[in-house]
Amino acid sequence: MIYQAMVGVGGIGSGSFFLLNGNHTLGREESRSGRFIKRNDYCKLHIVSHYVKTLLGLDFDTIPVGKVGDDDIGRKLYGEMREAGLNMSYVEVSENDQTLFSFCFIYPDGSGGNLTTDDSACSKVSPDFIRSAENEFKKYRGKGIALAVPEVSLAARQKLLELGTEYAFFRVASFSSGEMSEVKKKNLLNEVDLLALNLDEAKMVAGIDDKESLPDEVARSSVKRLSEINPGMYVTITAGKTGSWACDGKSLYFFPATEFPSPEADVVSTAGAGDAFLAGVISGLTAGLSLRQAQELGTLVGALSVTSPHTIHKGIGRKTLYEFAINKRIQISAEVKNFLELW
Repeated sequence: MIYQAMVGVGGIGSGSFFLLNGNHTLGREESRSGRFIKRNDYCKLHIVSHYVKTLLGLDFDTIPVGKVGDDDIGRKLYGEMREAGLNMSYVEVSENDQTLFSFCFIYPDGSGGNLTTDDSACSKVSPDFIRSAENEFKKYRGKGIALAVPEVSLAARQKLLELGTEYAFFRVASFSSGEMSEVKKKNLLNEVDLLALNLDEAKMVAGIDDKESLPDEVARSSVKRLSEINPGMYVTITAGKTGSWACDGKSLYFFPATEFPSPEADVVSTAGAGDAFLAGVISGLTAGLSLRQAQELGTLVGALSVTSPHTIHKGIGRKTLYEFAINKRIQISAEVKNFLELW
């Protein structure tokens, strides 16, 4: 493997899903009936770290840095992460704080939104707390991945990326649409080697507010803008059923989701699919695949992830991905096939 460890910061938390009756938009003072859906919800750092560890195995040190609350949810998440083989040395139980929690509401047509706590244990993840993991950066100097994803402060993620720069790590980041202006002001994109975007975030990067813009136009415009800011930076852009784009600083690759057929009957929930895709890309690059091949692996992980109601599909591994490709008659490259066969 090219890299030996990943040190990551981001949200660690849970949530609940509530299916509303009726597709009309919920009003400010409206009462609406519905029902809870049995789904296990996880946050970004947990999702990406879980899949990376599962795909890369015991020899790859996966080190999340974050906080959970001193509550039942926090203890459950901590136990699940440890069970998955994650290095929990830098996940702290924050006394008198609650674990990050989201209440997700879903309309019958599949659209929806969420309400997320802003005073959780994750809000206590500071730059100084990130600095406590510096020994891991020293240990894996030049041989590690630094991952910075949302749901903790931008300042904390900036510190992790700075440590990644100082110790010659491969730096991976994603930012929410609402953070993009601040990210540009802080020149944070110059501290990133791989930027993961969804289509809405790509629009913010490109300065496109036209809702009718075609996804391909958005992808090309955002990549062009990013190449002006940080030439050579890798970029991935996911667009759900449409597919994904990946740019290695020279060429832009489009991978249609139809290359990985997953009948509608198989799609249980798309929540977490973008994070699953990113984990696949990181795993592929770590294994020495090209960005194009890593994009293929990421698409495969994302395609299998949506067959689970939970935002982490705990059945995903190299063997199940290989079997999924065979059963669905998915054509995969020799390089990706070789990676999957090493279970």
